Amino acid sequence: MSTEQISARTMAPRENKPSKFDSVPSPIQIFLICIPVLLGGWAVEATSGDLADVFFTAISDAYLQVSAFVAATFLLFYGIEKLFKADAAALLQEATFWQVPIAAGLGALPGCGGAVIVMTQYISGRLSFGAVVAVLTATMGDAAFLLIAQLPLTGLAMIGLGFVIGTLSGWIVNKIHAFDFLYDHNLKTARLKTVGKDTSSPFLDRLWFLLFAPGLVLAFLVAFQFDVDSIFSTQALSKPATTIGVMGGLLAIAMQLAPKLGLIGDSNHSKQKTIFRKTIRETNFVTLWVIFAYLAFELPVYFFDINVQGIFAGWAAIVPLISVLIGFLPGCGPQVLVTTLFVAGYLPLSAQIGNALSNDGDALFPAIAIAPKVAVVATMYSAIPALVVSYVYFFAFE
Repeated sequence: MSTEQISARTMAPRENKPSKFDSVPSPIQIFLICIPVLLGGWAVEATSGDLADVFFTAISDAYLQVSAFVAATFLLFYGIEKLFKADAAALLQEATFWQVPIAAGLGALPGCGGAVIVMTQYISGRLSFGAVVAVLTATMGDAAFLLIAQLPLTGLAMIGLGFVIGTLSGWIVNKIHAFDFLYDHNLKTARLKTVGKDTSSPFLDRLWFLLFAPGLVLAFLVAFQFDVDSIFSTQALSKPATTIGVMGGLLAIAMQLAPKLGLIGDSNHSKQKTIFRKTIRETNFVTLWVIFAYLAFELPVYFFDINVQGIFAGWAAIVPLISVLIGFLPGCGPQVLVTTLFVAGYLPLSAQIGNALSNDGDALFPAIAIAPKVAVVATMYSAIPALVVSYVYFFAFE
């Protein structure tokens, strides 16, 4: 065969082979994906017991306290992009100096949605490492809702403090390190492989939003400490909020895990870059990790009868340090616990300051999943201002 023939064969367009992700899920496959969702909703009402309560509450809390706000933030973020016909991520990338305070501002927003967006944009190679440190330092996660509801002035002060310290920390880090410090250029590919394949169809997406709509309303009520199960309970549904939270969480897990279990996904639909499709795909990815983390925290506490409140008793001088170390734990559950203890008067303000600055909320899950080294180093960096500011306040005022 001549060189020309070899070249011609090499350059000739290849015939695309059908992939198992190229066809629409059949009704049977959609039903298989929905089975755990239906069983979960039934089990919440039909089963009882301490272990069942821990399990279902963890899934529901992960969905209502985190996923609903993450999805709302993604919808807002992508909606603004479409409305103004602008690529907000690209603008962040170009605004090298201003991306740090913008990232800190997103992190300072109550909840974890803004921080998750910054982390996913960093993984895509658009943001500096300083922006990551800024957003993780500024993030207080879902604990901010509790603090604002119980102590509004203190809550707003914590948000402002997080923004200022996060911005300063990010700028300092960018002075020390290059824009792409620790960045692995394979991260974007890894992220696309990890996040891009969730089994979807028009029916599944409509079901997802059918659960999300009431879930978001319930999420706001839960954030401000309303007992939503008691408020909305009926004879037919004694735990309506928990039921919606469990069903929403299980649907997200099922859509994420289905491709890995060999169930066919609709690639043409799931790859559509619509606001709704991108929101569902990104939120499902975060939800999977958040639920895993909530269960990883709650189940050991249940089985080993861990008294977290007792850890703080009688250790005044190291309480800020303990609070900062608790901030290293991924997720908002431990951080909400610290804030609850502060609101109840068991912890001093210095401990709350240390935890608020050191904790990364649920924004850490995407980073741990794809770039664990970046996650660990950025968390260590955020601990430095947390220790400094908390102990300055401790020695000055307590």
